[in-house]
Amino acid sequence: MEQLQQHPIRLRINGQDREFTVQPWVTLLDLLRERAELTGTKKGCDQGQCGACTVLLDGKRVNSCLTLAVMHDGREVTTVEGLANGEELHELQQAFIDCDAFQCGYCTPGQLCSAAGLIAEGEAKSIDDVRELMSGNVCRCGAYPQITEAVVRVMGLDGSKRAGEGEKPFTTGAVLA
Repeated sequence: MEQLQQHPIRLRINGQDREFTVQPWVTLLDLLRERAELTGTKKGCDQGQCGACTVLLDGKRVNSCLTLAVMHDGREVTTVEGLANGEELHELQQAFIDCDAFQCGYCTPGQLCSAAGLIAEGEAKSIDDVRELMSGNVCRCGAYPQITEAVVRVMGLDGSKRAGEGEKPFTTGAVLA
């Protein structure tokens, strides 16, 4: 029987250097959840459609279900577990609590990592930009107004009020019955 090919890789995950030996088809998501035992990153659709698996790779937002772990040898990965500073919550985490920006919480880790990446990118200049640039992260519970409010609040953008208070409401497109 043929021996399965394994590849050694090193990753800096949430500030810690880690070494793994992985098969070439293992996704970054599966490595994080199953080998690194960091289960905050969620497996939603496993097709890059929902954003539940969003992590930061060298500070950039990526869907970890769509990228192979072997492609990222030597790179830095930040998951939701790495956002806080010890017991002190990241300002986005606190804003999500303050704005009630989650219901079931399943999408929250991906939303938080995506928001952290969005802020670092510096491209969002308005509430509408935040909505557009966060549109790759799906919240089935419909907490979009609160998520937007939390991100806008952390960014310090003017007009960080709830949608429906003079703002164009957030929509996800056509709703299928």
